[in-house]
Amino acid sequence: MTPHEELLHRFYQAFQRRDHAGMAACYHPDATFNDAAFRNLQGPEIGAMWQMLCERGKDLRLTFNDIRADDQHGQATWDAHYTFSQTRRPVHNHIQAHFTFQDGKILTHRDEFSFWRWSRQALGPVGWLLGWSPWLQQKVQKTARESLSRFQEARAAQSR
Repeated sequence: MTPHEELLHRFYQAFQRRDHAGMAACYHPDATFNDAAFRNLQGPEIGAMWQMLCERGKDLRLTFNDIRADDQHGQATWDAHYTFSQTRRPVHNHIQAHFTFQDGKILTHRDEFSFWRWSRQALGPVGWLLGWSPWLQQKVQKTARESLSRFQEARAAQSR
């Protein structure tokens, strides 16, 4: 196993335990993250996103496989099973992850999944009808960003 494959195994094992600090430790300080809901997260925002998702995902179950990585690039496949908090609907999300590395850490992380498939499960009829539309994806992205900002503000207020 390459060092970066070991890094990705550590990352997903921490995710399975909902150990957001362990996940955040796998990222380079200049890291970026993107998926269909969270766009252009940088540095500490990434750790805050994982903390929010781990703390809120009370019934989260995660599996991962197909980890491959060389000196520069990596990939993995992972599946998340959870209840979407806003609608209480069950979700099974199948994700392809792509990584680059620097200094033995994750520098870029991009998760790809079918937004329409996700929205049908998470949002029900609205997702079925509009999950293909850029309008709904932008609305979900805006809501996700606002939720993360509120979460970060609440954490900052607690630490004062």
